[in-house]
Amino acid sequence: MKKLQSSLTNMVVVLVGVALITGCLLAYVNHITTAPKEEQKARTLADGISAVMGGGQVEVTANYPVKQTDNGKEVQLVIHRIAGGGAAVESPTMGFGGELRILVGFTPEGAISGYTVLQSAETPGLGAKAATWFQQGAKGNIIGKNPATPLKVSKDGGDVDAITASTITSRAFLKAVNQAYAAYAGASADGHTGATAKAKKG
Repeated sequence: MKKLQSSLTNMVVVLVGVALITGCLLAYVNHITTAPKEEQKARTLADGISAVMGGGQVEVTANYPVKQTDNGKEVQLVIHRIAGGGAAVESPTMGFGGELRILVGFTPEGAISGYTVLQSAETPGLGAKAATWFQQGAKGNIIGKNPATPLKVSKDGGDVDAITASTITSRAFLKAVNQAYAAYAGASADGHTGATAKAKKG
């Protein structure tokens, strides 16, 4: 019986030691990879801003968060103001499979100059088509449209073709676009329709 206790003690000590070493190694790896991950994230965002603003060199003059309310829940968007006018806006919403975060570019007049999907948990082959479905020349093209009147899918009385078999994702995507425009134009978000543009007073 004494030998059994000794074996159990040894096993516990070994397991605790292995757990501690593994934990330390994971913490170290996380520490040394944090900076490269942040750099990659910044590069991805910079490339995205360039793409949605028409490509080429763009100068970001300001970055700031804008909070909106969606069905009682606070949503934070980020506006990246561009030299010469216009902005790229990061806008999150909930899609069919989880959070959908897009980056939308706007001209000084408020027209959509481009967009890219930054994060998506949508179904591959269906909702994931949002990355291309609404681009210039595609079936649901929104490039050049001005969301001063909120964009909607045709099923809801709008003029945007929804992704085949992915109406929920299409609605979520357009909601994110409308939110982005509302933030850019200084309007407030409307959780039911996506966004309602309101004229600034004063």
